[in-house]
Amino acid sequence: MSLMVHDLDDALDFYTGVLGLRLRTDRPASAGRGAWLDVGGHQIHLIEGTPPPAFGQHFALRTADLDAERERLLRRGVPVSEAVTIGTARQAFLRDPSGNQIELHETASSHAEP
Repeated sequence: MSLMVHDLDDALDFYTGVLGLRLRTDRPASAGRGAWLDVGGHQIHLIEGTPPPAFGQHFALRTADLDAERERLLRRGVPVSEAVTIGTARQAFLRDPSGNQIELHETASSHAEP
C-alpha cells in the first residue's frame, strides 16, 4: 500500500518510533524520496508529497490487545479514539502526522472471554 505523507522524516519517526514498524533497506534510491515499511506480511510505501483531503487515505493495523495498544499510544501523547465494537471485532482510530487515518483492529478471537 502506498501512503502520501507531508514530511518523510516525521512520518518515519511516527511509523517506526511510535507504531514500531520496521524500515526496509531494499528500497531503490531511484524511486524518489520515500520509504518502505514492513507490517507483518505486508508493506506500507511512504511517499513524500501532498496527501489527499481528509479521509482520503485509511488503513487498518491488526492488534492482539486493543486496550493495551490504546493505553501505550495515549501515554506517548498520541490521540486515539475510544474503542468501539463493530460486528465481532473492536476498533479505535488515530492519525499520523500527515492526517492519514489509522484503524487499530482487534479481532473477536483476540478479546474473547475465557
